[in-house]
Amino acid sequence: MTVKGNRVAVIGAGFVGSSYAFSLLNQGIVEELIIIDLNEDKAKGDVMDLNHGKVFAPDFTSIRYGQYQDCANVDLVVICAGANQKPGETRLDLIEKNLRIFKSIVDEVMASGFSGIFLVATNPVDILTYATWKFSGLPKQRVIGSGTILDTARFRYMLGDYFAVSPNNVHAYIIGEHGDSELPVFSSADIGGVPIHKYISGNPKFKQEDLDDIFISVRDSAYEIIKSKGATYYGIAMGLVRITKAIFRNENSILTVSALLEGEYDQDDVYIGVPAVVNRNGIREVIQLDLNDKEKQEFSESARVLKAILTPQFNKQ
Repeated sequence: MTVKGNRVAVIGAGFVGSSYAFSLLNQGIVEELIIIDLNEDKAKGDVMDLNHGKVFAPDFTSIRYGQYQDCANVDLVVICAGANQKPGETRLDLIEKNLRIFKSIVDEVMASGFSGIFLVATNPVDILTYATWKFSGLPKQRVIGSGTILDTARFRYMLGDYFAVSPNNVHAYIIGEHGDSELPVFSSADIGGVPIHKYISGNPKFKQEDLDDIFISVRDSAYEIIKSKGATYYGIAMGLVRITKAIFRNENSILTVSALLEGEYDQDDVYIGVPAVVNRNGIREVIQLDLNDKEKQEFSESARVLKAILTPQFNKQ
């Protein structure tokens, strides 16, 4: 991939897309931001609103409304478009309608001559990242899904709250489907370098049952937020900015993104949330955690859930 600069096109100016654009501007990560949406008035309104706040931003960002042909000159296309998850609806319920939307979007982007990296946020993110990879024909490392980056952030926040330590000092992952079959990796979790099971073993006020409840709260967080305000967007927008930063600053950061597995974790031909090294070229490599037997079984089941959807859908393509 030819390195051009730090230019982003965000497709979809809904709750997630506009929150992502706002977060990008506030962190001063990109040189140019193009907002693309079928609702031209909404996208142009966002552009105007964001431009009016530039005087308060840390660095200059060129922000404008664009069309799919403008993707030819960007380095990163972030897809936030698609049908939203409704109360009582799982992420997997969104598949049929969003696959149709994504085929049209990816075809238009690739027709522009785009040669950068795709970052997918729309749910069900693992399925739609796989679809983007298939529809685009790009190498696997240049198609990334937001995966379980937000689930992992929720996990670290809740564990930090429970143990009364900064979430920055909690090292723990949620992996698997970004959805109901995801799993916590307690076997490698630590608090400031101390394994979490060792941390709780000598203190009677901490219990394994509480940790199990924390995971359930993490897994079901989206449902609670959707019930309360209709959609989740701030957390995932900040997660997308974190991935964007890792790409543009060539950080080689380990983030729990949706990546294509080709033998890792004994799985093939599935995009799923795993820790991976992210840099200017996309996903450099997948990090293989040393899972215990229970975690291996749960991860295998999570992959099975996704493959059960992928196989019939892409046999029809």
